[in-house]
Amino acid sequence: MINNSVFIYSEEQLTYKFNDDHPFNHIRLQLTKDLLQDMNALSSTQLLAPRIATDEEIGLIHDPGYIDAVKKCGHGGLSIGIANNYGLGTEDVPMFANMHEASALLVGGTLQAVEEVMEGRAAHALNLGGGLHHGFRGKASGFCIYNDSSIAIEYLRKVYGMRVLYIDTDAHHGDGVQWAFYEDPDVCTLSIHETGRYLFPGTGTVNEKGQGKGFGLSINVPVDAFSEDESLLEMYETAVWEVADFFKPDIIVTQNGADAHYYDPLTHLSASVRFFKEIPRIAHEIAHDYCDGKWVAVGGGGYDIWRVVPRAWSFIWLEMEEKLEEATGPLPTSWHKKWQPHAPVKLPEAWEDPSSLYPPIPRRDEINEKNHKTLEKALFHIRNERK
Repeated sequence: MINNSVFIYSEEQLTYKFNDDHPFNHIRLQLTKDLLQDMNALSSTQLLAPRIATDEEIGLIHDPGYIDAVKKCGHGGLSIGIANNYGLGTEDVPMFANMHEASALLVGGTLQAVEEVMEGRAAHALNLGGGLHHGFRGKASGFCIYNDSSIAIEYLRKVYGMRVLYIDTDAHHGDGVQWAFYEDPDVCTLSIHETGRYLFPGTGTVNEKGQGKGFGLSINVPVDAFSEDESLLEMYETAVWEVADFFKPDIIVTQNGADAHYYDPLTHLSASVRFFKEIPRIAHEIAHDYCDGKWVAVGGGGYDIWRVVPRAWSFIWLEMEEKLEEATGPLPTSWHKKWQPHAPVKLPEAWEDPSSLYPPIPRRDEINEKNHKTLEKALFHIRNERK
């Protein structure tokens, strides 16, 4: 069995940038790569520059007219009124130079990760520049222009004939991926996210279960605001194992948003980095138990780019390389020296969060009980089928 992993990265991925004030900032890719290199966990031979996805590949999910609109927006050739019809030029998705080229590079990175695994050159592949799960067939949404995860899943289906389990642990519901495969019997989408009652995109209820031949294969676990590590991990581990055993995938694709952390400015969950350390560990086990190790991982949300994302995303690579136990104690001093002068906040000194990360949550028992009931509803059809 192949044991090596590949890390998709290029500084060109940082060109996916809306503006200096936008919360989506891909400098977090460089922060993560540097952290891994400074702890000697990532070598130059494991780095692979992403390719640019072709229009045909992007067209596996997106309409040609939409692709054309993105191209025109990136070169000043579309009015704001027409751009808005495509979700472009909005507060969430402002126009910027070379939008198409930057977006196609992120898609190409995820497709390259897929090819490395499927062509037998790597057991696992990581493209942290991907994970833009809100993009729709003809519309941008939630910081996402092209939906690289959906494109990669469709690529896996059409080119390799794979049954794909997509696992999304971003705090925001993975709506774009879910709706793309809502009637597809060969794709199972599992999204564990903060309830949409107060959070974008407002979807992802337990009642969204797929339709037609895909009924039962869209699974949502919307957790309550202020959920903590213990409850989040219980929801995640229980759901992932039961869904994997129910669906029996050929490959897993995981979306690893890091915005469930207490520090994240856009969400209302109370996870520590412990949650993000456990997510890839369990995913890795699922990949080997059901998929002969085939695992493609992408990034996603995560808007505390200094204190949270580099550590959370490093855990994915360290797990792929079976070096997760090395992520304890202090962070490398060289990483601190390089990045602290640029950071507007004090960088964390250790891999672990302090026990006093936040004050006690007053509704803890109520939140945990509510999450239990949500999980039961989400998995009811799976458990009922076993009886």
